[in-house]
Amino acid sequence: MADPASYRPTPGSIPDQPGVYRFRDERGRVIYVGKARNLRSRLSSYFQDISNLHQRTQTMVTSAASVEWTVVSTEVEALQLEYNWIKEFDPRFNVRYRDDKSYPSLAVTLHEEFPRLQVMRGPKKKGVRYFGPYAHAWAIRETLDLLLRVFPARTCSAGVFKRAGQVGRPCLLGYIGKCSAPCVGRVDAEQHRQIVEDFCDFMAGQTSTYLRRLEKDMQVAAANQEYERAARLRDDMKALERAVEKQSVVLGDGTDADVVAFAEDPLEAAVQVFYVRGGRVKGQRGWVVDKVEDLSTGDLVEHFLQQVYGSAAAEPGAGTWGEPVPREVLVPALPPDSDAVQTWLSGLRGSAVSLRVPQRGDKRSLMETVARNAAHGLALHKTRRGSDLTARSLALQEIQDALGLEEAPLRIECYDVSHLQESDVVASMVVFEDGLPRKSEYRRFVIRGQAGQGDVASIHEVISRRFRRFVEERAQTGEVQVEEVEVAATGQPADVPTGIDPETGRPRRFAYPPNLVVVDGGAPQVAAAQRALDALGIDDVALCGLAKRLEEVWLPGDPHPVVLPRTSEGLYLLQRVRDEAHRFAIALHRTRRSKSMTASALDGVPGLGESRRKALLRHFGSLKRLSAASVEEVMAVPGVGRHTAESVVAALAARPMQQAAVNTATGEILDGGGDG
Repeated sequence: MADPASYRPTPGSIPDQPGVYRFRDERGRVIYVGKARNLRSRLSSYFQDISNLHQRTQTMVTSAASVEWTVVSTEVEALQLEYNWIKEFDPRFNVRYRDDKSYPSLAVTLHEEFPRLQVMRGPKKKGVRYFGPYAHAWAIRETLDLLLRVFPARTCSAGVFKRAGQVGRPCLLGYIGKCSAPCVGRVDAEQHRQIVEDFCDFMAGQTSTYLRRLEKDMQVAAANQEYERAARLRDDMKALERAVEKQSVVLGDGTDADVVAFAEDPLEAAVQVFYVRGGRVKGQRGWVVDKVEDLSTGDLVEHFLQQVYGSAAAEPGAGTWGEPVPREVLVPALPPDSDAVQTWLSGLRGSAVSLRVPQRGDKRSLMETVARNAAHGLALHKTRRGSDLTARSLALQEIQDALGLEEAPLRIECYDVSHLQESDVVASMVVFEDGLPRKSEYRRFVIRGQAGQGDVASIHEVISRRFRRFVEERAQTGEVQVEEVEVAATGQPADVPTGIDPETGRPRRFAYPPNLVVVDGGAPQVAAAQRALDALGIDDVALCGLAKRLEEVWLPGDPHPVVLPRTSEGLYLLQRVRDEAHRFAIALHRTRRSKSMTASALDGVPGLGESRRKALLRHFGSLKRLSAASVEEVMAVPGVGRHTAESVVAALAARPMQQAAVNTATGEILDGGGDG
């Protein structure tokens, strides 16, 4: 724990201009990024009497070992640079908005030749246009069911689409008129894309325009005595009107706006957003955030706008309801630099954005409704998580006490081995920081040792490889002491701290040692890991193993395990870490096993090289369908003659007998963490 006075900049060295500052820890990692209208005034507030600081600000300044800054011309530039640095360094003490649940969106895959409409969760992808998020997946499917009658676009997966084309028959939706069946050529790619674009326009809010067009077409059809077509258009109009009626009108002037509200306590805050398009609530979304500093509601609003709209504008198609930033954003309080934030949002949108606090009328009433939802979200989060910060702190403290560590294990690395009958042996490394997974630092290893070497030898190999890289990278950079870091007037530190690549400014892959290494297994696995650490001369990293059978914690050289209570938060955290390593290892093993099984089934077939093997799998879609194909069907693949086709069919016909022999032994995936 550092004394902030040890790295305090010299008086007069900090400029009194706008800028962005970074706090780094003793290993050079950026732990906090902030911006200021006046750098001198803002940074000086961190170096006052530490007892006057907010509790989490105290933790931040005592965890830091240096501070640096960059001067910019305007507050808007400072806002943009702060956002970029937060995205790049992911500082642990910055505000992080976490979804309080996984919200689904309606996605349109515009990058495909025949775009598909589907429900999608998770990170946004390029070339996909999103509408949402919705509160429930069934709400998307209900909306789609109503709209497919009017916009019969494709909703099937790639496999179903391909098989329908191969057999020449559409799926059920094609027969009942809820798909235009491009798979069998009822419409071409251009016609299908026009259907999809009309659907996107309707979802984006152009409902009245499309309804008027349908009404006009219905009248023309009736005038031409095309009564069946007129009746269908009438039914289409009713279907669209039912879809529109499901969204309540909340703002009578047809406003497009995002309405943001917060509910907070001294430690956490919950935020809810209602997306209003054309005066109707189209969707909602919620986040929960840990309050790192003593933040006002205006500060929370600024961080929220920065993270949510900055990310949406940086990813094409990732915005809410087809646009990254709406024309109007209603908030409970204006941020301190509201003019700069509004200018930045306008730049992201490409036109003026209004940022304001509603005072009266419908917008004020809607803000109160959103605030009630935020309060409910915060209460639900606390009930579900039981105070996330308290539970994590208690778990780390219990682990420290049980293992006799000098300090709490803020960084935990866990290793697991996975294999099937000692083939395709792989290992995983997962990282937890402050009790939370740090997925950007997960690593996978393919075991290079001899076949059948066993789990113990595999653990020894993977620990040796990981910490050999650490020793090599530490030797390349050298040990840089940061107890007395001199900060020049430019705000740049005198030396590049250990673990930071001087060319990219980003952390090296294996530069940071953990406080605690956990291996999945008992005494033999722990002993193997300890031998690997001893061979490399590493004596400042704690080690333990977690055996599955009785959930016992094994320490190096100790003949008896440490038994934590079943209700212990510390044991729960160790189990989470172990299970995550197990999951991560199995995912890699299954991928490698699938590839090896596919390749081995077609290996050795005379006349079948790599390109023809890929062509066969691409044509049939899977090894199972290829195995069921006849010689003539295999010959339909370009470049495959009769002799080669007969060899392929014969090789695959013998495969079930070989597989049956394999299945006489256990076929489950084994993980390397035994109980010793």
